[in-house]
Amino acid sequence: MEPVFILVPGMFTDAHVWEGTARRLTAAGAQVRAVTLAGPGRPRAGDGPEPDAGAHAEAEAGAHAEAEADLETHIEEVCAAIDAVTGAPGGTGGRGIVLVGHDYGVHPVLGAADRRAERVARIVCVDAGLPQDGVPPLAAVPDQSVRALPAEEAATGTTAGVLPPPGREEWTRWGSTAGVSEEALDRLTARAAPQPLGTLLRPLRLRGAAAAVPTTGVLCTANGVGIDMVQRLVDLGDPALRALTGPGVTFFELPTGHWPMLSCPEDLAGVLLRAAAGEGHRLTPPGASGTPAHLHPFPLPVPELPRERRGNVDFYFPRPGGTKGIEGTERAERAERVDGPRPAVVFVHGGPVPAGAEPSPRDWPVLAGHARYAAGQGAVGVTVEHRLHDVADYPRAAGDVAAAVDLVRADPRVDGDRIALWFFSGGGPLLADWLAKPPAWLRCLAAAYPVLAPLPNWGMSADSRFHPVRALADAGHAPPPLVLLRVGLESPEIAATVSGFLAAAGEREAEVRVVDVPHGHHGGGPGDPEEEWRGAVREAVRAVLDRLDA
Repeated sequence: MEPVFILVPGMFTDAHVWEGTARRLTAAGAQVRAVTLAGPGRPRAGDGPEPDAGAHAEAEAGAHAEAEADLETHIEEVCAAIDAVTGAPGGTGGRGIVLVGHDYGVHPVLGAADRRAERVARIVCVDAGLPQDGVPPLAAVPDQSVRALPAEEAATGTTAGVLPPPGREEWTRWGSTAGVSEEALDRLTARAAPQPLGTLLRPLRLRGAAAAVPTTGVLCTANGVGIDMVQRLVDLGDPALRALTGPGVTFFELPTGHWPMLSCPEDLAGVLLRAAAGEGHRLTPPGASGTPAHLHPFPLPVPELPRERRGNVDFYFPRPGGTKGIEGTERAERAERVDGPRPAVVFVHGGPVPAGAEPSPRDWPVLAGHARYAAGQGAVGVTVEHRLHDVADYPRAAGDVAAAVDLVRADPRVDGDRIALWFFSGGGPLLADWLAKPPAWLRCLAAAYPVLAPLPNWGMSADSRFHPVRALADAGHAPPPLVLLRVGLESPEIAATVSGFLAAAGEREAEVRVVDVPHGHHGGGPGDPEEEWRGAVREAVRAVLDRLDA
C-alpha cells in the first residue's frame, strides 16, 4: 500500500510551497494532500476568484475570524485532512498516513497525530525541532527580535492580531534561503500572508499518544544543524532529547537551506519516500557508541593540581614540583622559579549546553585539561561555567564571563595586566565583545573549533552583538593577537564562519596564528588522530603563553 502524504506548511505560507515536492511524490505513486492552514490572506476551500459586492461583509467577517485562528484551529484542520482520507474518528478506514510538517507546521502536525495516532504511520519534521507538551510555538521562532512582538501581546493576555509576513530581504530572519532561486523567492514573498498571533502563543497540548508514532527529522544543513550536531546535543544528556534515540526515530540531511521544498523538491520527495519506508540514520543514546567527544580524555599529560572553586570559576595555580611528568619545556622549568603574580588563561566552554547537564562543563576533561596544562606551563589556568543553555542566552553568558574575568583579575596571585581568553565551539560568538572593545590587559584571544558568526537557524539579525566577524571588521582599533585552532573536518556551515573571520582579519592586518588539526572533527573524539591533536593543542597553548610573556 502506497503512503498518503499530508503536507503542512510553515509560517506565512500556504499549500503552494509543496507543489514541486507533491508532483514528484505523485509521480512515484503516492497520494498527496497539501494543507493550507487558516489565516488572513490565505486561500480557503470554496473561495471564488472574486467575491461579489454582496459578499463583502461576509468576507470581512471571515478575515477577522481567520486573524483569530490559533494553534487549536490548525490542529483541527490537520485532523480534518486525516479524516478525509481515513474516514471519521472511530471509523475503520486505515491508510498509512505520513504527516509532514515544515517549520511551524510541525506543531499542528504533532497535535493532530496525538489525536489520530492509530491512523498515522509516521511524522516527518522538515527542518524543525520536535515540539514539547505545554510549550507554545513562539519558543521555536528563530528570530529573537521577532519574538518580542508576540511576547508583548502574551503579557497582556491578548492572542488576537497577526504577525506581518517578511519582505523579500527578510526571509533569512526565519532561516537560510540557500538554494532558493530568485524566482521562487519572489513567489514566496508575493504569496506570503500574515501569521495569526494565536497560532504562536497557544501552548501545544499533547496527551502522549503521538510519542508512539514513528518520527523522522529532515535536517537542512545549510540552516546550521546536521545529524552530527544533534548527536552531540544528545550526548550532553538533555532529557528532552532522549526520545530522539528511540528505535522509531530516524534522520536525514539535505545540503540546503530552510525551504527544501523550494530549493530541492525532488531530493525532498526522495527523502520523504525513504522516511515512509522506515529508512534513515538512527542516533545512539549517550555513551552507547563510545565516549562522547566532550568527555574524551585531554590529549596531553597534565599535572595533578588542586582545584580552587569560587562560584562558577575554577582556578588551577602552578605549584612547586607541579610540573613533574609534564613536557620538559623551558617554560615549564622556568615556572618553578617564578615568585609573584602570574598571567592567567581563562577557558570558556561552548554551547548551548542543557541546564543541569551531567557532568557540567567545568568537569569536562577538555576544559579542565586545558586549564591544568596551562598551569603546568606556569600560568594560572581558569575555567568558567556560564549559562548558555539556548541561543537566546548569549547576553547572559557574556555577563557571566565578564564577571568571572573580573574575579580572576582581582585575585592577588594573578597578574591582572596579563590575561588571555580562550573560547571553544559555540562559545565563539562571545569573542565579539572583546574584539569590539579590547581592554589593555587583554593580551591574547584564542578560539578552538569556534563558531565565529551566528548560524542561520539561530535567528540573530545581521547587526547582532554576538557576531565576531562583524566585530572584527568594524573595530576602530587593532585587535589583540589571535590564536585560532582549526579542524580540517569541520561542518561546512561552521567552517564558513571561520573563513569569514580570517578574511576579516586579513583585511584588518590582524595578528592571527592559525593552528590546524587537518584530520580533526569539531570537538575531537575517539576516531581522530591523537598525535595531530597533541601537536595542535601544544602549539596553540604555547602561542597563547608567548603572547602573555611578550
